[in-house]
Amino acid sequence: FPFRLFPLREHGMNWRARPLTCQEIQAFRKSKEVMDRFVRAYKLMLGFYGIHLVNEETGELKRAENWRERFENLNRFSHNNLRITRILKCLGEMGYEDYQVHLVKFFLTETLVEETLPNVKRSALDYFLFTVRSKEKRRELVHYAWQHFKPQSKFVWGPRDKLQKYR
Repeated sequence: FPFRLFPLREHGMNWRARPLTCQEIQAFRKSKEVMDRFVRAYKLMLGFYGIHLVNEETGELKRAENWRERFENLNRFSHNNLRITRILKCLGEMGYEDYQVHLVKFFLTETLVEETLPNVKRSALDYFLFTVRSKEKRRELVHYAWQHFKPQSKFVWGPRDKLQKYR
């Protein structure tokens, strides 16, 4: 069957690729070789998007040297947003929830604070944010997005009263 770089337990755009089973995910997570290859694939895709993995332990990210040209590509072709959503979901399946948080925060920063990725903003808010498995981390990210969203009155990704009280 067709091999997927970032397999999930759900169907994707490739109708020939079958979804992963829970048993397969457990087997992958137990294999150091598979997990090493997974991180290598993640780093490869980050490079394609103009992002550099600074720390493999924490998942910390920064812009790569070629970020300007790669961000231009991200802004031009929205199909990348589907791939990024898939990568984020897969990170969660494979136990890399810290990586999820860093990647989502990276995109929120670039879209809302730096304003370098205007065409990724909608996907970052509608999809990327909600792939984060940890409810607590997701809340932190929604609050971060709310703090930087302009105008704040148009922010629809969380209840305003809770966002104002969030600590």
